[in-house]
Amino acid sequence: LALDGSIIGHVGDGNFHTNIMVTPEQYDQASAFAEDIVKRALALGGTATGEHGIGLVKRKFMEEEHGPALDWMRQLKQLFDPANILNPGKIL
Repeated sequence: LALDGSIIGHVGDGNFHTNIMVTPEQYDQASAFAEDIVKRALALGGTATGEHGIGLVKRKFMEEEHGPALDWMRQLKQLFDPANILNPGKIL
């Protein structure tokens, strides 16, 4: 089963965005493809995210990408946003 889509962005600095058009039947395949892209980027020393920050879908890769630094990020978030009013419900 093929997926139709495009890649856009500023690829010269290694930052690109996929836009995969799917039917409901293709959703699982497209999700697996997107996860494979992130895993490959991390394996090559890249990141799961670009200039827009981490999204809800990719937050599961934060631990793999940042390791122990993730705890420091959470502590900084708590320091500057103790009431959790900025991006409530997000990982950081």
